Amino acid sequence: MRKIKEVLRLWLVLSLRYREIARIVGVARSTVAEYISKAESLGLRWEQVEQLSETDLELKLFPPQERVQVHAPKPMPDWQEVDQELRSNKSVTLILLWQEYRVEHPDGYGYSQFHFHYSRWKKKQGLVMRQQHRAGEKLFVDYCDGPKLVSSCGEPIKTQIFVAVWGASNYSFAQASSSQELRNWIRSHVRALEFFGCVPHIIVPDNLKSAVSRACRYEPDLNPTYQDLAMHYGTAVVPARPYKARDKAKVENGVLLVQRWILARLRKRTFYSLAELNTAIAELLADLNTRVMKKIGKTRQERFESLDRPAALPLAPTAYEYATWTKSKLGLDYHVIADRHHYSVPCHLVGKEIHVRMSTNTVEVFCNGGRVASHVRSAQVGGTTTDPAHMPRSHREHAGTNLEVARSWAKTTGPATSQLFEKIWQKHNQAPSALGAFRGIYRLGLKYGLNRIEGAAARAVAFGSCTYTSMKRILSCGLDQQQLNNEKGSTQKLPNHENIRGSQFYSEENSI
Repeated sequence: MRKIKEVLRLWLVLSLRYREIARIVGVARSTVAEYISKAESLGLRWEQVEQLSETDLELKLFPPQERVQVHAPKPMPDWQEVDQELRSNKSVTLILLWQEYRVEHPDGYGYSQFHFHYSRWKKKQGLVMRQQHRAGEKLFVDYCDGPKLVSSCGEPIKTQIFVAVWGASNYSFAQASSSQELRNWIRSHVRALEFFGCVPHIIVPDNLKSAVSRACRYEPDLNPTYQDLAMHYGTAVVPARPYKARDKAKVENGVLLVQRWILARLRKRTFYSLAELNTAIAELLADLNTRVMKKIGKTRQERFESLDRPAALPLAPTAYEYATWTKSKLGLDYHVIADRHHYSVPCHLVGKEIHVRMSTNTVEVFCNGGRVASHVRSAQVGGTTTDPAHMPRSHREHAGTNLEVARSWAKTTGPATSQLFEKIWQKHNQAPSALGAFRGIYRLGLKYGLNRIEGAAARAVAFGSCTYTSMKRILSCGLDQQQLNNEKGSTQKLPNHENIRGSQFYSEENSI
């Protein structure tokens, strides 16, 4: 999903290297180079790419007449021998060994691939390679256990501390949350980026479920909501390899500092809410970031202002709105279920795989990377929201004809029935599903007569129970034939009985 478009975004917008793009997207480096080469040959800019769907972009870069050529695998050097040569003689360099390799194998790897395969082999030998962090490039994030809160009933409540550390400056952020679930994970990222006032080019998380849907050393699948957040802020997410804590050594050290300089100082205090705990953490976090680092002679904040902030990306003008993603196949009724409510999708997409994005106020439907439908989110359980433009022509005509017939019958029956019709119509969000309720009410009219239908409708409207089920119960119990008191809702009075005391019992004469 969105492979080619994401490759071009990371290249044209973020200017990342081929190797980084290949790792982020989960494709081979040669594939990344091929995508970018095709786009450059066509002179494509990001403004043009952004307007194309994934399918159109693929057809533009790879016309149907082109065929992929299968290349024979290139000979792989003996890396043990290469490493032995480098270790035994200080004058021998990797580029010299590559030149000797190309003399023996003219069709072998280029130097960049030669260096890449050797580095990958070298990492497996148990040696630690010192990481070099460019200014503004990476932000490392992780969790650690926080102090327990005390609830109103005295029970302890666990907390989690979200920690974010910049690679070049070590500038840190920490905040408590109730859990590591997706909503808290996204909120912590939004608050961290607002705290920094800028955005890194790459965010490096662990492989927790809120960040990675499927952990893999080479091709991890990001959680769609997390990927959505990255695209909103124009950054990229590169998860650390599973069980490779050295990939995020910065945040591992950052967690250790937060535990020593913040949490350890709070160990004797009692907190009753997250807000109270975060206020205390913020005070000590400022002290941590303004503390002079002995080996460097500068504070984390000073290094952040001089290194990371100038090279980082600008903060998005609006904060990311939390949203969840689901994937499904569109059924024959061209409606998709989101939060137990049915939303319409263009009918020509029946049978296609779609992705649904649910935010606080909207429900958006995507197909092949492009948005195909958008609705205002409804809280009605089991309801239906239908855009007439999504319906086939025959369905629109059928629904429109039946609607006019039902509205005409309601007006002929009486004003209460007409009012009942409009309330049911609005309750179903003006969807054709409302006509089913009126078919049932029409059949009740054939059984009980129009006069009783009008009386039952008046009672249903008065009590705010405008459904077919209520109409059926009113008619079957004969409640429509009883006088309706609009002020109190009922004319039934309590019978006289010795066990019913009444208000006079509490008069002053009977009081003790």
